[in-house]
Amino acid sequence: MSMKNILAGNIARYRKEMGFTQEELANKLSITFQAVSKWETEQSVPETSLLPKLAQTLNVSIDKLFGYSANQEKATYYENTYRSSDEYYWGVTPSLTCLKVLALLPPDKRLKVLDIGCGEGKDAVFFARCGYDVSAFDISDAGIEKTKRLADKAGVHVNAFKADICDYRLDSKYDILYSNGSFHCIKPDLRDEIMSNYKANINENGLAVFQAFIKKPFIAPSPEKEEHHYPLKSGQLFTYFHDWYIEYCEETVFDCNSSGKPHRHAANKVFARKNV
Repeated sequence: MSMKNILAGNIARYRKEMGFTQEELANKLSITFQAVSKWETEQSVPETSLLPKLAQTLNVSIDKLFGYSANQEKATYYENTYRSSDEYYWGVTPSLTCLKVLALLPPDKRLKVLDIGCGEGKDAVFFARCGYDVSAFDISDAGIEKTKRLADKAGVHVNAFKADICDYRLDSKYDILYSNGSFHCIKPDLRDEIMSNYKANINENGLAVFQAFIKKPFIAPSPEKEEHHYPLKSGQLFTYFHDWYIEYCEETVFDCNSSGKPHRHAANKVFARKNV
């Protein structure tokens, strides 16, 4: 996705969230509404000198307009943790979920994968080593740095970049969208729109692979104390793919020691195929 595309989409999104028409936004900026229309259709971009006033009018930061870290606090725990050591917080062994992806859609041709919320890159690098064409993003600068370092060590390429899951939208298609524990970081009021964007950008016969934390009364809050986690209801993740073929879905409760403090998570996982 180009920077112009991200900026255009965000101007339109935040304008609508503020309840402004294009003409109303233009009046506040002392420009023509045609200029706003051109921004939102990628025909032009705002003058640099206008960006501070535009961001202030839309009640966002300039970084957020460009799709960067909409909320720096979101990354605080993992950013600090990833930076605190050269070791990999999540290890470097890929998730078993990757093996099921290999079984369901093996790379017998060049297939494009997007790892959404890649962390430190262990799964993204595994996919690249298996022959997939891999892109990956995360909100953590340290996570992206470690992803690139891990890819270099493995002798493979991962197109790793920083983006906020709540702001970033796809404008090109992939064969596999992979989100192993990031979808619950999306604000509930954005989930439907973002998932629609994801589904529209998966190729025919492609896979959506999502795991998300769910609420259970007997599961205590994670010791990581992530403020921007919004666990789903049991089964809610599956409903996003009611019109697709569900290859596999499950609900699990599992032990975790990622923070050095034993705890448990409850999660739903789904593998859905487009237009079988």
